Amino acid sequence: MEQPTYRLGCDIGGTFTDFVLVNNITGEFHTNKCLTTPSDPSDAIEQGIRELDEILPGFMDNVEEIIHGTTLVINAIIERKGARTGLITTKGFRDILELGREKRYDAYDIFSEYPEPIVPRPDRAEIDERLTFDGRVLKDVDEKEVIEVLEKFKKDGIESIAVCFINSYENFINEKKVKEIIEKHAPDIFLSTSFEVLPEIKEYERTCTTAVNAYVKPITYWYLNKLIKRLGAIGFNGKFFIMLSSGGITSIETAKNFPVRIIESGPTAAVIASQHYGKMFNIKDMFCFDMGGTTAKSCLIQDGHAGLVSTFEVGRVQRFQKGSGLPIQVPVVDLMEIGAGGGSIAKISNLGLLQVGPESAGADPGPACYKQGGDNPTVTDADLVLGYLDPDFFLGGTMALDIELSKRAIEEKIAGPLGTTMVEAAFGIHDLINETMASAAKTHIAEKGGNPNIVTMSAFGGAGPVHAYGLAKKIGAGSILVPPLAGVGSALGFFTAPVAFDLSRSHRKKLDEADFKEIELLFNELEHESAKILKGAQSGDDIIYERTLLMRFVGQGAEIDLEIEIKDFTKFSKNEIRAMFDEEYKRLYGRTSAESPVEFVTFKVRASLPKKPFTISKLSTQNRDIKACIKGQRLAFSVIKKDYIPFTVYDRSKLFPDAWFEGPAIIEERESTIVMGEDATARVDDFGFIWIKLAQSGGPDQVGGANNE
Repeated sequence: MEQPTYRLGCDIGGTFTDFVLVNNITGEFHTNKCLTTPSDPSDAIEQGIRELDEILPGFMDNVEEIIHGTTLVINAIIERKGARTGLITTKGFRDILELGREKRYDAYDIFSEYPEPIVPRPDRAEIDERLTFDGRVLKDVDEKEVIEVLEKFKKDGIESIAVCFINSYENFINEKKVKEIIEKHAPDIFLSTSFEVLPEIKEYERTCTTAVNAYVKPITYWYLNKLIKRLGAIGFNGKFFIMLSSGGITSIETAKNFPVRIIESGPTAAVIASQHYGKMFNIKDMFCFDMGGTTAKSCLIQDGHAGLVSTFEVGRVQRFQKGSGLPIQVPVVDLMEIGAGGGSIAKISNLGLLQVGPESAGADPGPACYKQGGDNPTVTDADLVLGYLDPDFFLGGTMALDIELSKRAIEEKIAGPLGTTMVEAAFGIHDLINETMASAAKTHIAEKGGNPNIVTMSAFGGAGPVHAYGLAKKIGAGSILVPPLAGVGSALGFFTAPVAFDLSRSHRKKLDEADFKEIELLFNELEHESAKILKGAQSGDDIIYERTLLMRFVGQGAEIDLEIEIKDFTKFSKNEIRAMFDEEYKRLYGRTSAESPVEFVTFKVRASLPKKPFTISKLSTQNRDIKACIKGQRLAFSVIKKDYIPFTVYDRSKLFPDAWFEGPAIIEERESTIVMGEDATARVDDFGFIWIKLAQSGGPDQVGGANNE
């Protein structure tokens, strides 16, 4: 018998750490879920792997690769637990982190709050160097001046340094000199330079991104080194990959050098999985909904693709207000993330109203029902009281929940102060978190020009399938797709992502004055650099390149993306490029200005390796009796009748192809629970995907036609 080999996906969330182990020969999956250990996330990883080892003794010796997603970076930024960081910048630009774009995100609020700069002003130093806008050196770097700054940084306890000079995206020479000096005189200090992190136009975004990279670089370095060492001690000697925010995976070395690239590491994986499933079933428009213990993520997939954006924000002081967070200019899947999860804490606001989130009970102490000392009511507590969760089958029965603690917390902190019943308070918590997520989803869909009435919602995460029905009703989605192993959907989604990396470089040039030979050389340099990064992760495969132009009208402050075919850029004519620009601009904004000159701003390359095959096995057809799938009945709260009614409880592991049943129903599996009301029907396809259709929704009724490649 052939010795099995495995791939392991491991996703660290704010509350739970998820594992999916796939047998490369049989396609068989094994899963696990354990509480995250915030003080040292590697503890939870080792615990989860040892628990899997009890099922498959010695499997780690045969694991070919581990793909990892983590919230370490984003949490360090939000909680301000990164390294003490120093910033070296051009004389006169010390205050760029406060000045920003010099505009309020809320023009009418004179008391608008902004996030504290990632580098405090005393830890910033100026160097008397200067480049022109087109990269000519006006003033060289003075080595003595740099050494003086280094001595001060050492004295102040600086652990990591960010270097970002004005106009350095056009010429790296001065930043390279500073890098060489720092590496010579302070080799133990971590270093991030903007020409390596982000050689793009826009000083504020470039400086902030480089500073954030420096801020989280030490903790990422030490964490990944420690994790690799611990994995080696329990038998792992294969390849280790990290999920990127852009939807690709990369080597551990790249992640250590550019940790800012893995800020949205975990949330991205569910979107990539949803995109993969959309292609399986030929569904062009899909709304991905992923709700875990701490956050909820959503993404509208259009025409089979999840959009990429080049700039996003972290640590917003106002949840939905653009401009109220730290700008990060790296490629990231276009998703919306809010503080709404199973652990979201319910409380009474200063106005005497019910409020749920964004604060979370996390993994420690967790919801009240976890019996770990938490006394605040959470969404999970409300779901338990409402009958949606079985206290004796949480995590497949490995973690018993205490419903009495949930009732007490809701009664004392919500129902009593509001003068309402405990059940009304529990449903208020459940419904309010659904309303919060619906508001975010509607905003996201509207911004992308989508129509929620015609999309299929895919549900992921431990809490996603519990809340998908209520969310779908609020946003008007017609049908819900719950894939196999939805509760560990991000960990499974790692297997659908390619090894990939994105590089960019700004070089402003008017189209009429541009030298296309120069542009081709620039693209070649980017492709060469990206190839070196990919081959550090995996070799022996042909690299696939994608090229993108960022262009704008001369004088504009924003660009549009133009994807172009891969060919010698000199083969394009200037008229062709102009026609492509006008067509895309008109598509986005309804008109163009043919007489106005346009310019190139930034050139981008995405390099990727062919994805490894990923298939999902078909369900067994031995059982064809729906009654054999029923575990029993349980009283649960009906959204329609506003009272407890009997819900039929199904064992998902026993469902079979073409199984069909009506709500009210609860479908249980180890990793999650699906809840559907009495106005919904469910059907199971050949691969175990559950398709839920809401009555009179008019949504798509897709239950077959899979292309499982």
